[in-house]
Amino acid sequence: MSDLFSHTPQAPLAELLRPKSLEEVIGQTHLLGPGKPLRLAFQSGKPHSMILWGPPGVGKTTLARLTAAAFQCVFIALSAVFSGVKDIRSAMEQAEQNLALGKHTILFVDEIHRFNKSQQDALLPYAESGLVTLIGATTENPSFEVNSALLSRAQVYVLKSLTDEELKFLLVRAKKALGDLEFEDKAVDTIIGYADGDARRLLNLLEQASIAAQVSGITAITADFLHQALTLNVRRFDKDGDNFYDQISALHKSVRGSHPDAALYWLTRMLDGGADPRYLARRIVRMAWEDIGLADPRALQIANDAAATYERLGSPEGELALGQAVIYLAVAAKSNAGYKAYNQAMAFVKQDQSREVPVHLRNAPTRLMRELGYGHAYRYAHDEPDAYAAGETYLPEGMAEPGWYQPVPRGLELKIADKLAQLKKRDEEAGGQ
Repeated sequence: MSDLFSHTPQAPLAELLRPKSLEEVIGQTHLLGPGKPLRLAFQSGKPHSMILWGPPGVGKTTLARLTAAAFQCVFIALSAVFSGVKDIRSAMEQAEQNLALGKHTILFVDEIHRFNKSQQDALLPYAESGLVTLIGATTENPSFEVNSALLSRAQVYVLKSLTDEELKFLLVRAKKALGDLEFEDKAVDTIIGYADGDARRLLNLLEQASIAAQVSGITAITADFLHQALTLNVRRFDKDGDNFYDQISALHKSVRGSHPDAALYWLTRMLDGGADPRYLARRIVRMAWEDIGLADPRALQIANDAAATYERLGSPEGELALGQAVIYLAVAAKSNAGYKAYNQAMAFVKQDQSREVPVHLRNAPTRLMRELGYGHAYRYAHDEPDAYAAGETYLPEGMAEPGWYQPVPRGLELKIADKLAQLKKRDEEAGGQ
């Protein structure tokens, strides 16, 4: 039994292959290449506080550890998920002891966006005094998640997902640690596709494949074997984070930009990643009103019908309706005239005085109201030529014509613009008379 407890746990493949120097780091060449910001920071001889912002598995923790090693600092790591102010104070006490021994401390806070305001504030005096060099890692936009005071004292570095070529390079390096295991080309493409730019995920998949191959007694990994032996998760998708809103933005802009294939790509990416189709349906309806408007009213109906279809059919059948809706919206004539007019009217009303309704436009259901002139001289449009009371006024007294709605020369709004021009001409003629 004693042998059971004397065994040292085997480190995961991702830990075994963690780079020991900058030269071993794969990816982030925009930061680590010759003359690039982080490379220069390492060459400066003096560490500085920084926020490493990027998706999972791109090397944030590795870079923090390499920083501590490069500057011969004591490395203290905290996880914002499990730590609080008490842990921060304990780390600072350790940093003071390190300083007494002539050692500087790098405090690494993983998932720093998980710290609340008071916890982030607790870091401030120590970062300001220089007792520690703070390195925070986050998958969320630090502009929204990190206190401005703390952010102003740290340099933000944006890390990127690894490219397919970089992941292939990492896979070749990992194969040496896996022994004689071979991967067919399609299997390599499968693992890299499901790694989705995440080095740690790639190494975990390789490790799982290696264990499954040993159990099955095989030395050559095929794509079919991977699908049978592993649980291949969907693409990276954070339903509450930047990735979610970035993809929504890309979908909306692709529709607005009249690119049906791009619109379909972002829609299916989000569906594949687990986005709620009902949320997407609501966004599609919004796109129809904001970017197509009256240039093609059919787009509004198709968007609403697609949302109703999904409610009736559910997934996956109902998702086809959403796909066809974004195609139609992408190819439809575009107009934001109604959207702009509404926003301008709302802005005007918010800052304007409360203007009275003109007397001739008021209802007169009582005798007193009629005696006060309510509704007097109102011209009923249906009794006028072409059902239009030329020269009639409908805005409050003293308010100039604002001209908020300006139809675009596309789709149905071409005809709307022609009609408004004709009506304006008739108003001018009636005013002249």
